[in-house]
Amino acid sequence: MDDTAKYLIHASTAADGVVERSDVVGAVFGQTEGLLGDDLDLRDLQQSSKVGRIDVQIDSENGQSFGRITIATNLDKVETAILAASLETIDRVGPCQASVEVTDIEDVREAKRRKVIDRAKELLAGSFDESVMDSSKILEEVRESVRIDDITDYHGLPAGPRVTDSDAIIVVEGRSDVLTLLEYGIKNAVGVEGTNVPDAVADLTEERTVTAFLDGDRGGELILRELAQIGDVDYVVFAPEGRSVEDLEHHEVMSALRDKTAYADFEADDDLSVRGKTSAAVDADGSPRAAESTPATAVPVGDAPPEPDRISNADADPESGASQTTNDPAVDERSGGEDADDDDTDADDDADGDADGDDDDPSTLREHVRAAIEGETGTARLLDADFRLLETVPADETFDAVSDAESTPYAVVLDGTVTQRLLDVAAQRGVEQVVARSADEMVKTPVDVRVRTIDQLVAVD
Repeated sequence: MDDTAKYLIHASTAADGVVERSDVVGAVFGQTEGLLGDDLDLRDLQQSSKVGRIDVQIDSENGQSFGRITIATNLDKVETAILAASLETIDRVGPCQASVEVTDIEDVREAKRRKVIDRAKELLAGSFDESVMDSSKILEEVRESVRIDDITDYHGLPAGPRVTDSDAIIVVEGRSDVLTLLEYGIKNAVGVEGTNVPDAVADLTEERTVTAFLDGDRGGELILRELAQIGDVDYVVFAPEGRSVEDLEHHEVMSALRDKTAYADFEADDDLSVRGKTSAAVDADGSPRAAESTPATAVPVGDAPPEPDRISNADADPESGASQTTNDPAVDERSGGEDADDDDTDADDDADGDADGDDDDPSTLREHVRAAIEGETGTARLLDADFRLLETVPADETFDAVSDAESTPYAVVLDGTVTQRLLDVAAQRGVEQVVARSADEMVKTPVDVRVRTIDQLVAVD
């Protein structure tokens, strides 16, 4: 076949009577035979594969027949047009008067080209963008795989591989912080995964030199307070205000760990914001002073044991295994169960403070709990940040007292049951601690409010 063009001839037919498909095909061959000469004889063209089979669909209704004729051809445009025109010379189909009209000549290759173009657009839009990766993405993907390979599991918590055998550990907030420190070569960090410090971490702090490296926000302060109450904390480091540990660069992490602050400095000064003491301490008169250079927390990042009295270069290669350690950790011996907020304060006599007069001016949270709850007074005490009594109300009026208090209480001691409703208003007003005889099952516990029962706070003698 000299010409490779492919076309479809579409024609409609109508007959004044009932006819069948074979009648239409016979009329096409019979009435066009010899009409166009030997070169365009339909039978010869079919035998030479220049014309395909004749497809006929016929329907009869009310004594009349209607149908569609489709003929595939490999002739050129002129020959195809002539062949199509010859179909319109048919005037009988079987015994019935009939007519044929060509409705369209379709270029099959054009239809295929449209399909090719549409599919190519789909492939171009959906296949190439996701497969393109620049060098920075390649480096990040490889680096991330190394970090994930190094991270381990410590009692269900994300941790570096040296947590179990290191003399010093770093307590951080979550998995992302552990991964960040791993990237910088620090392999003795463990994440607490929230403000509720797990018992496994609390037990670990009893045996190791502990640095709390926390985000510079309210959540970091709450974790420090919780950790200090149920475990031992030797040093404290906070990320800059409003930033997280996972956001810090290598030099920022190393600098912060070198300039960490002993936890005793936080206990000694209740007026200074916790985050404000990350890099500065205060003199006895309360004025700020430059932080003393304290030895870096034991941060073993390699496989070798820590070397005494040596601090590694902050810009050392993270994978070199260099250690940041010291043999002079400032360990503060404290009872693991003591509440950081229960430390002894100046017990200033407040003549208007204790409305019930049943105790000798309690100065700690624990003393107020014993006086109000163990004494079965049926009351609630609203306390300020120094644990001085603001107001005493009947237990069933606690919600209204907290809601309407002119000065927001720091803590509420309730000889009764703390409910979800009371806890919600305490969170709205900014109350930080609630201690009660018992607690209902909570649907949602606010992060900023620490809730305990007397059994959790007061040790049995």
